[in-house]
Amino acid sequence: MAFHDDSVSHGRDGSAPGEDKLLFQPNISINGQIDDETVSFFLGRLETVRKNGQDMIMELNTSGGDADAARRMALEVRLFRRHSGREAFCVGKTKVYSAGVTIFAAFPRQDRFLTEDAVLLVHERRMETSIALNGPIRSCIQIVREQLALLETSQRLEMEGFRELVEGSSLSADELYRRATENCYINAAEALSLGMIGGILR
Repeated sequence: MAFHDDSVSHGRDGSAPGEDKLLFQPNISINGQIDDETVSFFLGRLETVRKNGQDMIMELNTSGGDADAARRMALEVRLFRRHSGREAFCVGKTKVYSAGVTIFAAFPRQDRFLTEDAVLLVHERRMETSIALNGPIRSCIQIVREQLALLETSQRLEMEGFRELVEGSSLSADELYRRATENCYINAAEALSLGMIGGILR
């Protein structure tokens, strides 16, 4: 049985696809790590969805991956919704971790669903790098400035993603960020109670 927030409309005609279609008939399935190959696969499937004049129904099960690859996929979801004249729905199954949340957040909250066992993992973007300073002071300062600009840009993009995920919910972006600093696990029931999803599919 599918449990929905009745205060939220689903799609332009006021209803989401049936539970069977959401659970068992996705036209885009993303399972596994998010990387450049995933982006290529996704774009190919998305082109087929466009050509067939279908709504997008994605199932998503991932332990995360490359943040920028996820951002590209999220962009394509937004573009599809904006320009195709069709609807886009996402069902998170079992685990939607890290970069997967970036993709999940690109769907409006009323059009994203979780299976009852699903868990979201939201955390700060992680970076591992070494900075070698060797040369004139001016050159070293420039290297540090470039790295700082990269970190600041990453943080800005991260906050944009947090705001998108919590839009229309009872959770603020600042509160989500605070929780993300300690690795924030949100199960399906909590996501529904916070108003972050349209329903739980059972």
